[in-house]
Amino acid sequence: MNRRRSTTRHRRRTALIGVGALTAGLLLTSPQSASAANLIKNPGFETAGTADMPYCWEKSGWGDNDFTFSTVNDAHSGSKAMKVELTRRVDGDRKALITESTECAPVVTAGKQYDLGLWYKSTTPDTSLTLFRHDATAGWQYWTDLKTLDMAGSWTEATVRTPEVPAGTDRITWGVSVYGTGSATTDDYTMEQVADPVPDPVCTGTPAECANGRWDVLPMQNPVRSMHSVVLHNGKVLLIAGSGNSEEQFNAGTFTSAVYDPATGKYKIIATPKDMFCAGHVQLQDGRVLVMSGNKGYPSADGTVGYQGYKDSYIFDPATETYTKTNDMNDGHWYPSATALGNGDVISFGGLREDSTGSVTAELWSDAEQQWLPTWKVNQTWSYWGLYPSMILMQDGRLFYSGSHVFGNNIPGTGSAIYDYDANTITQIPGLQNKDERDQSASVLLPPAQDQKVLTLGGGNIDSNPEGNRLTDVIDLKSANPSYVAGPPIPQGTVDLGNGPVPQTGNQGKMYVSAVLLPDGKVLETGGALHNRANPVYETSIYDPVTNTFDPVAVDPEARGYHSSAFLLPDGRVMTTGDNPGNGTWNHNVSIYTPPYLLKGERPTITSVIDTEWNYGDTQRITVDRPIAKAELIRPAAVTHSSDPNQRFVDLPLSVDGNNVDLNVTSNPNLAPPGWYMLFAVDANGVPSVAKWVHLQGPAALSATDASAHVHSFADSLEGTVTKPGKKKTSQKVSPTVSGCDRHYGSINVCVPTAFPDEVKKTTAARCTWLAKNDYGRLKVNGKDDPLRLDRDKDGIACGKADVRKR
Repeated sequence: MNRRRSTTRHRRRTALIGVGALTAGLLLTSPQSASAANLIKNPGFETAGTADMPYCWEKSGWGDNDFTFSTVNDAHSGSKAMKVELTRRVDGDRKALITESTECAPVVTAGKQYDLGLWYKSTTPDTSLTLFRHDATAGWQYWTDLKTLDMAGSWTEATVRTPEVPAGTDRITWGVSVYGTGSATTDDYTMEQVADPVPDPVCTGTPAECANGRWDVLPMQNPVRSMHSVVLHNGKVLLIAGSGNSEEQFNAGTFTSAVYDPATGKYKIIATPKDMFCAGHVQLQDGRVLVMSGNKGYPSADGTVGYQGYKDSYIFDPATETYTKTNDMNDGHWYPSATALGNGDVISFGGLREDSTGSVTAELWSDAEQQWLPTWKVNQTWSYWGLYPSMILMQDGRLFYSGSHVFGNNIPGTGSAIYDYDANTITQIPGLQNKDERDQSASVLLPPAQDQKVLTLGGGNIDSNPEGNRLTDVIDLKSANPSYVAGPPIPQGTVDLGNGPVPQTGNQGKMYVSAVLLPDGKVLETGGALHNRANPVYETSIYDPVTNTFDPVAVDPEARGYHSSAFLLPDGRVMTTGDNPGNGTWNHNVSIYTPPYLLKGERPTITSVIDTEWNYGDTQRITVDRPIAKAELIRPAAVTHSSDPNQRFVDLPLSVDGNNVDLNVTSNPNLAPPGWYMLFAVDANGVPSVAKWVHLQGPAALSATDASAHVHSFADSLEGTVTKPGKKKTSQKVSPTVSGCDRHYGSINVCVPTAFPDEVKKTTAARCTWLAKNDYGRLKVNGKDDPLRLDRDKDGIACGKADVRKR
């Protein structure tokens, strides 16, 4: 696993991410050159300055390299051009930038966009257009890399449009970076402000729909008890149930999956070889789905043995719609993580072993070998990361454990951490609020991935069973010492406490949260429940990363708590499935959310994609039927239990020639791990096209070596506690009640909580009343023990008439 990052501490200023970085809000129309003059002073270097540099230009760069800056006579126009050359490079870059001063740096307006252009020649492919911005409070700081420049032996024009200028920015500076041996010679820089966007369109729905979107419950139910949802690159959806948390189906060996086709609304039942209930899954770079571990056995009736995870692993092929067995994992992993890496490998942590103890074995799927590697080939921390730990790939190849997990308390320490695979170290990251009440919270890498910000929201704790919370936390992983900061609280909706939905009060929030990246650059959060597998919360909001605010929208009419999923479809809608409350029932209804952006009139159309096979650092051309605002790649979902750590939105900087749009692809595979992506084009009103599917992979050299010098050394001087691998051990002891269910009562698929909500008195009558309100029905007592005192008359039936009679 190559982190592909610089380790230098000597850099001119804090910088950002892989080539191709871009923030949200591009506006693309035909260039409006008549609206403004060139904003660059001395754009052709004709006026001399000081320190061997032209007037209003300065030297910049960082790292260990040998370089020269020179003004040369080989000009595109006039008599001078600027040449930057690297003759030796270990890391870092060199760049000629507009001088950071009020005299030279162009004034910009927040919220506006700018067309940048220059002429260049280059003897290296390792060049890019780099921007810095001046923040009125924080001063000069790195903004983004907009475009990789191809090698060019003769003068070649390069143009690109900036993102919307962030709030608080009053000036920018930019130029060409050289981050490989060779040279870039540039001349005739231009910068013009883009014309204002077109007016808002006319609403095509009701006023309420256009403001808040619309939910529709589909007429055909999901035929399987699916808790795993994977959007395939043919546009269909794989829904995995296994036994579906049903003891009856498990005992019968009835394991199911289904493939749903949104185009026809039909389901196809798929033969499923093993109980993939609570497995891990991830999209491989060729579009197949790797499914790891699952349920080898349910807990024993007396609760002395917990869930068990098997070692088996399978691959689902969308072309044949069949499963094929791989080699076994080294350990069992019921509830494992699964993170795709920049070289196509997959790393997995956590879960429960075959003996119900916690697995401390890290597993690595080799893309090159198409198999799980033996333990000795995989760096091991010998740490127990818990169940479904949310491990998000960072731009430098390290992993950020966000603190989102499933069941009970968080890991020891601060609750979030950065794991460096190469160094095999774990560094604690501070700031996560109520770290032991983030059970079944959701975490997402916010749009765009180049910004390296993560949002974590909601959660609870099935062990202590408090009310789900409204907490949100945001972290900027570009910081030298990143720390979570509190975000805005999740808006409140209604909650069903047993007698129908009522408004939430106090600090009531939710666990079992679903979070979905949308093509307009926002995040839909929906679903949830107030307590452990009880009290569904009806609330849906859209989070805007730019303003750090939530906007409540239309609410899914269906309960979506434990074992529910929400995910983006290629047409820009969101699909939600499932709900498995503690009484063992299952919600087979499927909901579809139409966001407001689909009710703003005609959608843009990608009329052609010249090539669907994309390489890192490419410029790829598409055609559109009308002007668009931005384009991005969104990785298709592979979600379960509020968790999809591979979800990401990667911006594609644009160059425009009429209806032809050139998209500049990041050269950093850690920002966009190889695989199939949904390509969306979005207009100035935030209306997306239907996605086209593109495959991002090579060239192979980029996945094996330093993909980009612009993977700068963020978060390198971490101040948190750093630990190295602990003493080798085989497992971590885990309570058999890890799922928050007391197995002394009812069948396996029924979850009587080990801890009732705080408002339920610790009396037999109060507990039995709560169970009756939540439709638990007749509960047989398993064995002789009665830890919750629900069978006071010892007749083997919990909550009978004699049990609740006053004494």
